[in-house]
Amino acid sequence: MEVQLKSEITCPNCGHKKIEEMPTESCQFFYECENCKKVLRPKEGDCCVYCSYGTIACPSIQNNKSCC
Repeated sequence: MEVQLKSEITCPNCGHKKIEEMPTESCQFFYECENCKKVLRPKEGDCCVYCSYGTIACPSIQNNKSCC
């Protein structure tokens, strides 16, 4: 399976959606919503904001590797 690098992240605060390119060398722990400016952090048990709020899990999880 080919790793997908784009994920649509949805802000749980205001519902704003944006397609972002995920980093391949590290996890992204913080993401600022461009609409409401809330800083998102991963939910408990998730490694990054894409695993918590994105449509596609981060590249590490897609590759069945431990994240970060």
